Amino acid sequence: MSSLNETWRQRSLAAVWHPCTQMKLHAPEGAALPLVPVARAEGVWLHDHDGRRYLDAISSWWVNLFGHNHPAIRAALTDQLNRLDHVMLAGFTHAPVVELSERLSSATGLGHAFYGSDGASATEIALKMSAHHWRNAGRPGKSCFVGLAGGYHGETVGALAVTDIALFREAYAPLVRLAATVPSPDARAALPGESAADVAERAAKVLADWLAEHHEDTAALIVEPLIQCAAGMAMHDPHYLRRARELCDRYEVHLVLDEIAVGFGRTGTLFAHQQAGIRADFLCLSKGLTGGTLPLSVVLTTDEVYAAFYDDQVARGFLHSHSYTGNPLACRAALATLDLFEQTDALRRNGATAERLAAQFAPLSAHPRVRHARRQGMVFAWDVASSLPDFGRRYARHALERGLVLRPIGHTLYAMPPYVIDEAESDWLARGALAALEATLAEEATGASPAGIAEVRDGV
Repeated sequence: MSSLNETWRQRSLAAVWHPCTQMKLHAPEGAALPLVPVARAEGVWLHDHDGRRYLDAISSWWVNLFGHNHPAIRAALTDQLNRLDHVMLAGFTHAPVVELSERLSSATGLGHAFYGSDGASATEIALKMSAHHWRNAGRPGKSCFVGLAGGYHGETVGALAVTDIALFREAYAPLVRLAATVPSPDARAALPGESAADVAERAAKVLADWLAEHHEDTAALIVEPLIQCAAGMAMHDPHYLRRARELCDRYEVHLVLDEIAVGFGRTGTLFAHQQAGIRADFLCLSKGLTGGTLPLSVVLTTDEVYAAFYDDQVARGFLHSHSYTGNPLACRAALATLDLFEQTDALRRNGATAERLAAQFAPLSAHPRVRHARRQGMVFAWDVASSLPDFGRRYARHALERGLVLRPIGHTLYAMPPYVIDEAESDWLARGALAALEATLAEEATGASPAGIAEVRDGV
């Protein structure tokens, strides 16, 4: 690394505690892959201080939609900064939050948007709002939750309750009121002769049995529609969502749809649940909401839920707030992002881009060590048969050496690039992803010593 890169790396190690990271793995005495200082970003590329660039093939933890430093979003933010930077949303309002709420309502059929700062905050809001709704409705016993095996909904204490990732549950179990879990409709669980829809129906039958027994004390079911991202890009048929909606209606349980990662075009439609033709009771959005520029999350809900809080008594109001709730700058970035969907015909263009990528990824998908090559919209995933316990860490190092940001989840390699990736860039991505796999498997064959890339979640 250049002296400037090295300077920023050392200063970061001395001052910054990086997220979901075992910091010792980044330590100078053992790091096979030091931190990468990013000086600037443009389009699909991240640039370090040494002039090297890296293709951001995972959209910086799935947040970037239309490329880094997009001129339209940048212009909107500059204009907004000249008008209003922030005002508290308690007792005040402003044009960007009103306009964004109206547009999200029009797109989803849900109204009265409640804003937070990040995905975990959205989960917390939805869970609290569901349980509080039932209390206001005279049914305080409905205060428990159920989620899917392998579900991930954030890392705050409330969100961890419905997150079924063993690492987190074990570390923070004393702090968490764990929710129940039912089987995932993950299509990879198909038995011989079963389709993805068959797997979804089999999982739905277990959900039906569970709700039949526990609906009296269950406030809500929470589901990541179509893709459980942190579970290794587990993809399922929309049939499960239709059955979940039917069962929640039958047993008077709220359906919370977590589209924090899969919303805003990732799955081929603006929102993943639209492929099932259903409506949520609570819809959680974040990540791509601002195009990857500023932190913002939102929970949209029904008029019926809103009405349960509308009262003279303060205690019957929804008791939750964030200092930066509905920040004007973040809302303006979100409005500019929604504009880009319309101005660029993004969903149609994404369909063509995804087909091109699928063809370019064909050699990777056909690799003899790859299992369950799969795609949903602009999300691609491959499971790799490897005996390396640190496969993800090794692969990420080899990808970086080839100018790619690809960070497998365990033994699942995935790509979720920005929508603006062009043909040459996607060819670079496909060729580099395959080369990094070959290099990683070569280490397995030779018994090379483990690489050190620091990521507790093994590359999420």
